[in-house]
Amino acid sequence: MAPSTREAKAKEKAPDAAPPASEAEPGSKHKADPDSEDASESPKAKRNKTEIADGHSKKKETGETKSAAGVEAEKTECHGEEKDDRDKKSAVEPHGRDAPEAVPSSILEKGIIYFFFRGRVGIDEPSAVNEIARSYIILRPIERDAKLGSGPIGDAGNSRLCAIPKKVLPQSGKDRWIAFVEKTSASFQQLKDEFLASNDYETKTAGTRHSPAATPVAEGVYAITSTGSNSHLAYILTVPEELGEVQKELGLKQKGSFIISTRNPQYPAPANARLPKGPEYPEEVLKEFRSRRWMPTQPKHLDVVNTQFLLIGESSGVEKALEPQKADEKENKEEPAEELEKLEEEDLQRLKGLSDDDSGRVFADLEVNANDYPKLQTTF
Repeated sequence: MAPSTREAKAKEKAPDAAPPASEAEPGSKHKADPDSEDASESPKAKRNKTEIADGHSKKKETGETKSAAGVEAEKTECHGEEKDDRDKKSAVEPHGRDAPEAVPSSILEKGIIYFFFRGRVGIDEPSAVNEIARSYIILRPIERDAKLGSGPIGDAGNSRLCAIPKKVLPQSGKDRWIAFVEKTSASFQQLKDEFLASNDYETKTAGTRHSPAATPVAEGVYAITSTGSNSHLAYILTVPEELGEVQKELGLKQKGSFIISTRNPQYPAPANARLPKGPEYPEEVLKEFRSRRWMPTQPKHLDVVNTQFLLIGESSGVEKALEPQKADEKENKEEPAEELEKLEEEDLQRLKGLSDDDSGRVFADLEVNANDYPKLQTTF
């Protein structure tokens, strides 16, 4: 009687099942693949189950490693292309000054500065300062010895967003109020998604609320300078070329500056200027404060979220902020005012090539479509 199919299969010898790779012998990934052993091995030599598992594990691992390496290489290549594209678009020419060593040491940082404001909830087009919720400053640093060529400024992912709760800027030494750093190391995409855009949100009591988009007010160049006992934030505007009602009401000048000091977070903040969370400075910065409640601001302070800094108006314009220092004069370095004016002229020429109107120039720099945002406002 012929055996049944089930019985016939039962008589066949079942092949050894390879255990999962996790059960393979430790160190197997460093062993040669048994299937690729030298021909001197006896063709009749048998491999035990562990050796077979090693082979399968090795093959699988090699394939996965090659695949992962390919993906990583592709990512690296893409990132390299993105960086190349970003560099090509940037008007910044690092170390572009004819005599980089002549840049005054009193200039701690320089770059492009933008001024914005946001209307109060539900007010897209403020008609007075009291309809503004808050004003903002964006700082986009460049190298100290860089010059500006043509085209957009380019996104280096190093922009800072600073909020001015008082809405307007301080005008004289009597005006002293605290601002704070809201974002650091921000890309233009982050600024677009998290700052520039309008926002609708739900509340339990008032239903849907509308927070309007940010409105541009001015663009220019800036320098953070040190004059010994004080630090200053000096700027020269390039857009708009002529100040309008809005710029004047907000306290902007064609050339302006502020004394700028960083608050020591180890002391309690004033009751009307407390943040939910303070800045997380490294220990070395905290030591630099010593027992002082305030110290002259350094650029590294502004690279920490929730840094609080005091802005004090300077009615003399940029004169004190850009005052030459004796050490620089002895070394025949350029005067700070000359460097900032040179940067302003380069920026003015650069912006003229970006667009026919001021709004287009600001938003072209920030790599967003000007038609999607409010126009640069000069009148209420």
